[in-house]
Amino acid sequence: MIRRLQPDEMDELIEIWLASTIQAHPFISETYWHESESIVRNVYIPQSETWVYLNQGKMVGFISVLNSLFIGALFVCEPFIGKGIGQALMKHVKEIYPSLSLEVYQKNQRAVHFYHHQGFRIEESAWQNETRHPTWIMSWQAEKTL
Repeated sequence: MIRRLQPDEMDELIEIWLASTIQAHPFISETYWHESESIVRNVYIPQSETWVYLNQGKMVGFISVLNSLFIGALFVCEPFIGKGIGQALMKHVKEIYPSLSLEVYQKNQRAVHFYHHQGFRIEESAWQNETRHPTWIMSWQAEKTL
């Protein structure tokens, strides 16, 4: 089941974000992610529209969209990766927003492949000064119907 993030679920969401982001980015120091937790918790998530995926009442994934167009986060707990949860969350936001973009580390090949499979296309390359790693800016546009 997908629904909006509730205010009292921030700790659970941050737990998923931290574990998943460390696992997805082994090329970046864990310390960086621990130091980023505060800004994710207090700035990015509160400024986003966030939906969570519940499995038997427990949060196992989430997606956050900033400014109605930028996917700032899409994370799924490790045991649930490959079970359609990321696809379901992506489908949910694609039904709401006609155009979406995101930034993904080039070395995160699993995520790059997933986004390609979801219809996102690479628009440009970027550089993250904080982590000193290159990223892709990817975008998706809904099909226009006549």
